[in-house]
Amino acid sequence: MSAELISILVLVVVFVIATTKSINMGALAFAAAFAVGTLAGEMDADAIFAGFPADLFVVLVGVTFLFAIARSNGTTDWLVHAAIRLVGGRLALIPWVMFGISATLTAIGAVSPAAVAIVAPIALGFAARYGIHPLLMGAMVVHGAQAGGFSPISIYGSIVNGIVEREGLPGSELVLFGASFAVNLVIAAVVFVVFGGLRLSRENALTDGSTPDVIGAGGPGAATATSVLPQTPRLNPARIATLLSLAVLVVATLVFDLDVGLTAISLAVLLSVFWSESSRKAVTEITWPTVLLICGVLTYVGVLQELGTIDYAGNAVGNVAIPLLAAVLLCYIGAIVSAFASSVGIMGALIPLAVPFLEQGTIGPIGMIVGLAVASTVVDVSPFSTNGALVLANATEVDRDRFFRQLMVYGGIIVAAMPAVVWLIMIVPGFG
Repeated sequence: MSAELISILVLVVVFVIATTKSINMGALAFAAAFAVGTLAGEMDADAIFAGFPADLFVVLVGVTFLFAIARSNGTTDWLVHAAIRLVGGRLALIPWVMFGISATLTAIGAVSPAAVAIVAPIALGFAARYGIHPLLMGAMVVHGAQAGGFSPISIYGSIVNGIVEREGLPGSELVLFGASFAVNLVIAAVVFVVFGGLRLSRENALTDGSTPDVIGAGGPGAATATSVLPQTPRLNPARIATLLSLAVLVVATLVFDLDVGLTAISLAVLLSVFWSESSRKAVTEITWPTVLLICGVLTYVGVLQELGTIDYAGNAVGNVAIPLLAAVLLCYIGAIVSAFASSVGIMGALIPLAVPFLEQGTIGPIGMIVGLAVASTVVDVSPFSTNGALVLANATEVDRDRFFRQLMVYGGIIVAAMPAVVWLIMIVPGFG
């Protein structure tokens, strides 16, 4: 049996054991990476560790550390109350506000994980406070980031359009952006309905016994005729400094293109120096099991890449003689691999693989490129992708194992359904 097939079978075994036993999947994946890399791939330790996602490790630790400090000193409470007042007490609008903010950030040039790292902690803190399903809020943030991710000035958009130009293929920047936005908007709307968004529209804002302020929320038929809100926490030096730190995080990552993880952990350390009492507990709130989970799985994915398993699957598809079948298989490969690895990397690999089919003239190039791009990014809500990992890491007041399983099931549904959907809508009409 080839090393590529062995690595795929071991991955299946890891999933089965992790879902049937109370064992951290990351720990299993590290063991699998060692066994497969050493025995099947004749890799040494340095080659195995080359797949360790050091940048994602720092992102997860830095962002959760910074926002743990913000929770500890009451800054997130202040932000939550400000968001509630911004929408006049209508809880149902908050998930859409988070969707819009994430979409705006990526559309103007933020890397998708940077946007999610900024918005997810606030959104999930809000979800915990007001009893909103964390999967609803997390999905709105991720799909919002993906909705804006293919604007002509965005990172994803620039990369895909550059690949298209380099390969000499026809493309449409506006079709790419519009299709991605529409798909993610529709998914967000479905998630909103399925996970209790309509219920939120019938409920008042939080009443938790705090000193209330009464806010009129619109005329007859409004979702909340009169919302009773607890008094907004007062700003103090620690909260002001934390708010400034969050602003610096946004500017540093979006304007100066600094690494979000290193920036976040530096700001967290700076706050800890001046307010050590509120920061001491924050270190223990870093979600270390999630860090182990994500880093272990991605290290194994690195072993798969080193063994050539990803190329093996792609070349197998390339030998398919039926263009439409090859197209849908490429979409599925993009979705499956992107759920665990870099969306940009897989798009860069798959678009050139599609060139032979496109040169035959039987499949429309714009539809094929758009389909591949959307299928390879819409799955980033998976808990093994950077965006999904950030959602999992920043969820508060939840059973984390249960929430992980929910994210994994939801991500699995997206991986199973969306490649076929985008193939049917975007690629099949251009066939022939």
